[in-house]
Amino acid sequence: MERLFSRLALADTHEDLFRNVVSLFESQNLFDDLSSAPDEWRLAQQVEADARPLPYRSHQPEIDRPFEDSVWYNAIRWPFRNWQESRFSDGSFGVWYGSDRIYTTIYETMYHWYRGLVCDAGFEQEQVAIERRVFRVACDALLLDFRQAAEAWPAMLHPADYTFTQLVGARVKREGHSGILTLSVRHHGGLNYAIMNPHILSSPRHHSYLRYQLCDGSVSVDGSGGILPIEVAVESFG
Repeated sequence: MERLFSRLALADTHEDLFRNVVSLFESQNLFDDLSSAPDEWRLAQQVEADARPLPYRSHQPEIDRPFEDSVWYNAIRWPFRNWQESRFSDGSFGVWYGSDRIYTTIYETMYHWYRGLVCDAGFEQEQVAIERRVFRVACDALLLDFRQAAEAWPAMLHPADYTFTQLVGARVKREGHSGILTLSVRHHGGLNYAIMNPHILSSPRHHSYLRYQLCDGSVSVDGSGGILPIEVAVESFG
């Protein structure tokens, strides 16, 4: 472990990262329980907008306004409030994961969806679909750069055994570092970011919607925003 950390560099990071989460294509209409007429929904929405106090001007709209708060929560806050075991955490603290490319997030989440939510639930022989949403999130921080070190330490890139990387993550968290930059295991050439400090993330923005579907031994992905369709045989997931 000491030799690994002695080989690290720092990555001065100021860029948008892609965050891929479970979501729905359509948000709920808040007025559909009052009327079945779309024109009346629009009228109710206009009344609600007109009734909103004019003096209200938020300097942090993602935090202060209820609907924008949901974007902030889904894109940034959720993993810091809902701790889960992952590559760099044993479940005793939260880690936010993002990628430098949208296709890296797709290959990463496709694997975990199939292995975790599908196989563990016993649906690997069924036709199963899930909807997801991709956000762009600004990241501004000095991160520990594990790219070169990871190539020399195979345990850093093991596809399924997280024993070593969880020890790495625990040390990074304990010593108060903002996060980790490392190579993607699922997408060759892609980069992943494991963030320990939510305060270095900001400005969440919607990017695209995705739909994952398991059918006939393959997982296919398509979505909005110019995303090219992807299909991967599940046997490649190991």
